[in-house]
Amino acid sequence: MSVTEREAPKRPAPPRLPRAKRAPRPTDPARPAGAGGARVVRVGPVSALVRPRLVAISAAAVVLLVVAVVGHLMLAGRALSAAEVLGALAQDPSVPARTQLMVLEFRLPRTLAGAVAGACLAVSGAITQTVARNPLATPEILGVTSGASVGAVAVLVLAEAGAGGASGAAAAVGMPAAAMTGALVFGIGVFLLASRRRQAALDSTRLVLVGLGATGLATSLVTWLLTLGDVSNAGQALTWMMGSLNGRDWEAALPALAACAPLLATAAFSGRWLTLSSFDDDTSRGLGLPLGRSRPLLLLLAVLLAAVGTVLAGPLAFVALVCPLAARMVGGTIVPPLAVTALVGASFTVASDLVAGFALPHALPVGVLTTVVGAPVLIALVLRSQRSQWRNA
Repeated sequence: MSVTEREAPKRPAPPRLPRAKRAPRPTDPARPAGAGGARVVRVGPVSALVRPRLVAISAAAVVLLVVAVVGHLMLAGRALSAAEVLGALAQDPSVPARTQLMVLEFRLPRTLAGAVAGACLAVSGAITQTVARNPLATPEILGVTSGASVGAVAVLVLAEAGAGGASGAAAAVGMPAAAMTGALVFGIGVFLLASRRRQAALDSTRLVLVGLGATGLATSLVTWLLTLGDVSNAGQALTWMMGSLNGRDWEAALPALAACAPLLATAAFSGRWLTLSSFDDDTSRGLGLPLGRSRPLLLLLAVLLAAVGTVLAGPLAFVALVCPLAARMVGGTIVPPLAVTALVGASFTVASDLVAGFALPHALPVGVLTTVVGAPVLIALVLRSQRSQWRNA
């Protein structure tokens, strides 16, 4: 071997590239690839997509609602122990009759009314925000709750004053029907004015602007109605307009619960329509959504839910605005999950009524506290959303 061959440097071996790993073959047919942890549960011909995160969040929301309800029953007035409350609910003979009367006839109807009102308003806000694709498109912005206030105030202020004409008819049908009628008139009117008839489209910005105009009109009508009634009726109407659960009994809670149950069930079965409504109109049509039929029906459902909630507790501010946003951010979904939204709205309203009515030195209407708590929460949610958008940009 020559010297040149011995002194020649050896060439380094080329680096070995890592072998690409094959994607594992899915062994579980109930969990398809790319489902993000979701599982398809099949029971006979019925199948459903179950997300473990939403199930866990829903369970936590149920626990939160139970804590809020039990806390309201325990602390709304003279403090009771949890054993006394549970014994009164079970009608245990060892619990004094006075305690049972306090829990079953005074506290429980008010607690259920607050939970039903909060759930109805929150789900109504989730539907309107999704259909309009605008987080500001809530029943209170679109004039629905203001329209319900016009009907309710007409009964509260004018009916007892013995005025004739329209107020006499309002007295005959009652405050719930009058509030429902006012909500339907204003809600349908806003939808018709904001819709583009030729294109069958709904402009979210136009919807919000028309809703603000309808809210201003309803506020003027309420102010005018207050000037026609007597002072005591006007004071009662003003308290109701701030949002109040005072004096709610079984006569108010049971009809609202009977009206709320089928509406919430209908909202739960409309989940597919809501998901497809979150896309633009062309994509929704391409995915098979009948916009001409689904959009009016969803908005009608939202109007009815908002009317039920408004009749029970008055136009509670920020419940329909904050609760769907909070449920959507916690759940990590595009569309607010309706079950979580309803539970959050019910818990928020019940807890707010407990603090406003019994924890402060002076009792306040529940709507005052929902405004005080809801405004900072809304600002925090908006800032958090903006920070996440800047981080992803």
